[in-house]
Amino acid sequence: MKLRRYRVSDCSELTRLFYDTVHSVCARDYTPEQLDAWADGHPDLETWDRSLRAHDTLVVEEGGRILGFGDMTADGYLDRLFVHREAQGRGIASALCAALECRCSASEFTVHASRTALLPGPGVSGGAGAAGGVQRGPADQLFDGAAGGWCGRKEKIIK
Repeated sequence: MKLRRYRVSDCSELTRLFYDTVHSVCARDYTPEQLDAWADGHPDLETWDRSLRAHDTLVVEEGGRILGFGDMTADGYLDRLFVHREAQGRGIASALCAALECRCSASEFTVHASRTALLPGPGVSGGAGAAGGVQRGPADQLFDGAAGGWCGRKEKIIK
């Protein structure tokens, strides 16, 4: 596996990965209408590319295939974190989070999470949303078990 910076040529594949992950991994937690509202399958590639370039965006690939991506703003907001449905549970989300956090100079990290946020499962050091090895739970517990693995900085959840 290779962790690298985002390239403009990745945009279309990342939007497909986003759509596929939302509609497969997240399907057990949301209605079809909610999934379609989140990822309708018609992304504005120019807007996505502009956002991904504006943030620190990292991509994990293996054998030329993108397995996951995540992006963080300069002030420590984890905007997106998605792992391909066939690559769940391999530590990709954790590796992306760790790399993004260590590259960011912010003293605090934030993530937007709902009341039914997804929690890391056993052996997963962190991650939200469509991260691998996850289980449901209350948002106020989202990072309690992961705090030691996040470069020693504070995490804040926006509800």
